[in-house]
Amino acid sequence: MDISVVIPLLNEEESIGELEQWICKVMEQHQFSYEILFIDDGSSDNSWSIIKQMMEDNPSVKGIKFRRNYGKSAALHTGFSFTKGDVVITMDADLQDSPEEIPELFRMIKEEGYDLVSGWKKKRFDPLSKTIPTKFYNAVTRWISGIQLHDFNCGLKAYKSAVVKSIDVYGEMHRYIPVIAKWSGFKKIGEKVVQHQERKYGVTKFGLSRFIYGPLDLLSITFVGRFGKQPMHIMGTLGTLFSLVGIVILTVLSVQKIFFEGYNMDERPLFYLGILALIVGTQLFVTGFLAELVARNSPNRNAYLIEEEVGFSTSAKKIHTANSPQLRQEPESH
Repeated sequence: MDISVVIPLLNEEESIGELEQWICKVMEQHQFSYEILFIDDGSSDNSWSIIKQMMEDNPSVKGIKFRRNYGKSAALHTGFSFTKGDVVITMDADLQDSPEEIPELFRMIKEEGYDLVSGWKKKRFDPLSKTIPTKFYNAVTRWISGIQLHDFNCGLKAYKSAVVKSIDVYGEMHRYIPVIAKWSGFKKIGEKVVQHQERKYGVTKFGLSRFIYGPLDLLSITFVGRFGKQPMHIMGTLGTLFSLVGIVILTVLSVQKIFFEGYNMDERPLFYLGILALIVGTQLFVTGFLAELVARNSPNRNAYLIEEEVGFSTSAKKIHTANSPQLRQEPESH
């Protein structure tokens, strides 16, 4: 199969029927083999009924319904696990992403060899209350991750199938999928300017909470990506620095106490700073040791992403896959 289109949605009954027809028209024009996966994230309107009707009329349409609202990350993660296409396209259900972009995104993955291509809504129809914070967070993400994208949170993206089968998207991490992909070893990440449609139906489902959770998620991804398998490297380094600062301060004060009669080192603020530095350094060391113990006992400790295997027998591959949690296999039936 050429393309899997994954569409998370929440209360989008007005738009999903029109979106499905638009996608099918584009796919048929370019003679793609495809599937459309609608992930209903706990809608309270008639979205699921419409999806079931579409499934009866079009065998390429598939649907998954959550019992309650779990969030976009959970919807994408679930949708990714069911995809069969060589290229996976994600898009929002509100008609603000144009299916006309799909053929070029597919070409960039298949012909130019990108692992991931992110859309860039260069001209947006959002209010300033959304565009200004978005530009700020995109700039911060570029600086921290080193990935030169203008719009990390654009819902319209294209992936190699291997990417979506290898990454875990949870919490609010959908905003930083390119960062997750990079830390998973998929470094050829591109960008394409895409058309941003004005919202035709309903209202946005994202509130102010994204401005709080977004930076925290980015810090979490960055830390886990760099030090998840070797936490003692960062904790031990910081612990050593703090401990050395504390030892130097207390040593200098102790020498002064010995050679200067009447010198009261406990009356100096520097004395308490030295003790604090020693305590913090010790705590960082203990935290690092505990994190290292957890990491060493994790089932994913030695799970690495293998791009290609050559020269191994089928039985050897099966044994390796069984012992590698990240080498997930597609479900046989849905």
